[in-house]
Amino acid sequence: MAILTFEGSVENGQIRLPDHVILPDQTKVYVVIPDVKGTLQARVYSPRLAQPEQAADFAKEIIEVQADAD
Repeated sequence: MAILTFEGSVENGQIRLPDHVILPDQTKVYVVIPDVKGTLQARVYSPRLAQPEQAADFAKEIIEVQADAD
C-alpha cells in the first residue's frame, strides 16, 4: 500500500487540503490528528426509519381541544 501525506486544516467542519492536491471521488483516506487541544464533542444524529415507506405512519395530526368549562 502506497502512502502519501499532506497537511491540511479543518474549516467549517470540512477537511481542506492544499489547492494542488486533487483526489478522485471515492478515494479512501485516513485522518491522523496530532496534538489535539480541547475536547471532542458528541454528535447526535437524527433517527432514520429502517423502512422509509412507513413514514406516513408518523404523520402529525393536530387536534384542537376546547377549553374546559368551569
